[in-house]
Amino acid sequence: MSGWTLYFPYAVAFWLFVIGCFGITQSRNLIHTILCIAVVQSSTYMLLLSIDFHAQAGAPIFGSTNPPGSASVDPILHALTLTDIVVGATVTALLLALTIQIYRRRGTIDPQRLRPMSE
Repeated sequence: MSGWTLYFPYAVAFWLFVIGCFGITQSRNLIHTILCIAVVQSSTYMLLLSIDFHAQAGAPIFGSTNPPGSASVDPILHALTLTDIVVGATVTALLLALTIQIYRRRGTIDPQRLRPMSE
């Protein structure tokens, strides 16, 4: 790989991160904020997968078709990406459940209209 194609996945990860952070700061709705957090989370997937990308690399299973010593990808980063996806889905589900409870108790999901609970 040469030139811009080497850094393109990093640029996409950075772009996703910036767009997600901008959405978080500009949001007037808790559901929109949660979706923007998911976009920021997806930038970490892109970053982890682009770190481990090799154009001619194969699976890390060595045998007759892929002899030992040949280029292969690191399975640890793929495992971290899968773990990141599972954790991201869990956090998103938890935040959405909390948003439902906030709406039931307060009647709004606008963060600026929410006030501290009185005793």
